[in-house]
Amino acid sequence: MPRTAETASFKFNHTMLRVRDPEASLKFYTEVLGMDLADKTVHETFTLYFLVFNYGNEVTDGTTRFGREGVLELTHNHGTESDPDFKGYASGNSEPGRGFGHIALAVDDVEKACERFERLGVKFQKRPSDGKMRHIAFILDPDGYWVEIVKGYYP
Repeated sequence: MPRTAETASFKFNHTMLRVRDPEASLKFYTEVLGMDLADKTVHETFTLYFLVFNYGNEVTDGTTRFGREGVLELTHNHGTESDPDFKGYASGNSEPGRGFGHIALAVDDVEKACERFERLGVKFQKRPSDGKMRHIAFILDPDGYWVEIVKGYYP
């Protein structure tokens, strides 16, 4: 279906996930998945972290966060990291109320990526050897959100 003139400039910008402990989440998304922190905005009761994949010489100073696609926003509500009664956020993959499912990351080689995740102590929801779909994996971030690992098709 062709895009209309009214929607021709629309682009998918970002997805937001709420996180309990920003240090653990930032470590996972930067050190395990290789994303860069492009911007951080601190408010009175919450902090926003904008993560991107840098494809070259892009600037990560906040000026690019709304002008690009594929941004991941992590929202930390202050105090959750030290609240012993905090039950965590719903990942969307448990009953009742399944909703949000996962984000996905395309990699050159799913098996090699999973070997690296294994060495780094990343928790798996599904390894490539599990089940019928042997070409994908699901890993878990510190809050239990699923991250699908798929083979990217590069030219």
